[in-house]
Amino acid sequence: MGDWPFSESEDVATMIVRQVMDGRQPILLVSHDADDGMWQFLTGGEVQMADAMVVALEEVHSLDPSVGELADLPLGWQAWRSAVGNPWQRKAKKTP
Repeated sequence: MGDWPFSESEDVATMIVRQVMDGRQPILLVSHDADDGMWQFLTGGEVQMADAMVVALEEVHSLDPSVGELADLPLGWQAWRSAVGNPWQRKAKKTP
């Protein structure tokens, strides 16, 4: 696992949207859910359940290695950026 930045294994299931997987849109929003530890890699726009896909964390990292910068994102936090190449911003998600 040499350069693997995440504490989770490479094959852990994550949620991503089809628009990212097919290269139409970049990852601009990342969520690390507090309730189940699920990583979500999103475009920052509205998400339709029909576009949701489950893929291995390794696939997401291969698609966009910059998400490795978020490997230490705590549970219950999210990170976003305005464009690829811009720095990630971080904050705790509001709980209802």
